Parts: sequence; structure tokens; C-alpha cells
Amino acid sequence: MAKSVTVVMDNTGKVFKSIANLVGKQVLVGIPDSGQNSRDDGPINNATVGYLMEFGSPANNVPARPFLIPGVKKSQAASLRQLRQAADEALEGNASASDQALNRAGIVAANEVKHVINSNIPPPLKPGTIRSRARSRGAKRRESEQVYLDLVRKGVDAGAAQSETGIVSLVNTGQLRNSITYVVRDAKK
Repeated sequence: MAKSVTVVMDNTGKVFKSIANLVGKQVLVGIPDSGQNSRDDGPINNATVGYLMEFGSPANNVPARPFLIPGVKKSQAASLRQLRQAADEALEGNASASDQALNRAGIVAANEVKHVINSNIPPPLKPGTIRSRARSRGAKRRESEQVYLDLVRKGVDAGAAQSETGIVSLVNTGQLRNSITYVVRDAKK
């Protein structure tokens, strides 16, 4: 008569290590203040531009056009699914899959922030801002910018002119939007 053999694997150490790895991590979404996403078209970096756009600068007559905090909030449901997946993988002892889920949570949140930037956050741009955009790019005025200025001269509301021409408040060169990223790092840093 054959005897049955039961094999019991103890993955407790692997699970504890994976959970400790997860607990020690943060997913941060935003704009780095240096590195590959730095601006090369002016004296301030993207992190500073982002802060000024998010909170405004009354002293410089710059209205707040919040994009980072609302974008991260809009991504919460989808990001939370990825964070739950990270926890589930950690409970299975799969640290690598847990880290991958953390990275997906960062990608989801960063993409939602970019979507908010592209949504044309009010208030509409002023004609003076539109006129200065070409100068800040060091290029000719875009056709859409000229059409906007012509419409405003004819008495069309600035917001309607901006919508009609497809001009997006926070996108001139695209550097701010393109600088939005995420990082998964140790919480102790």
C-alpha cells in the first residue's frame, strides 16, 4: 500500500519580507525640481512653474489653475485598485509584482494629472498672455493665437475665443505637462 506524502512549504519569511518592502514604500506624483525634466527656456524650473500654476501668485497677477492636487484626487479610485493589487501581491510573498503594481499606481495618477492639464483649466488666458506666448517660445505666433487675438478684438469673450481656437491654458511649450511624473521610493527618505 502506497503512503501519501504531504509537502508543506513555509513561505512566511518571503511574505514578511514582501510586506516589509511594501510598507516601506511611497508613491509620489508631481514635478521633480531637477534632472531630466528641468526647463531650459528660462530662469525657473518646472517645479516652480507648477507651484505657481497650482496656487497662483497674486503679487504677479497669476491666477491659480490647480492641476496636480485635482488630478491626483481624480485618479484615486484607479490608483487605489493598483495599491490593493500591490498589497495582495505582498501577501502572496511576491515583492516584484507588488512593486510593479506600485509603479502602475504612479503611472495612473501622473496620467490623470496630465489629463487635467489638458482640460483647459479656468480662468481663460488674457490677450496679453497670448501675445507673450510666442516670445516665451522664441518662435512666431501660432495661427490659433492670432485667431484668438482677432476674435477678442471683435468682442468675443476671451474664454469663448480660447475654446474656439483650442488654446490650452497650461500648455504653451508642453514642458510643464511633460514634466509630470511619479517615483516609488523608500518612505524613510
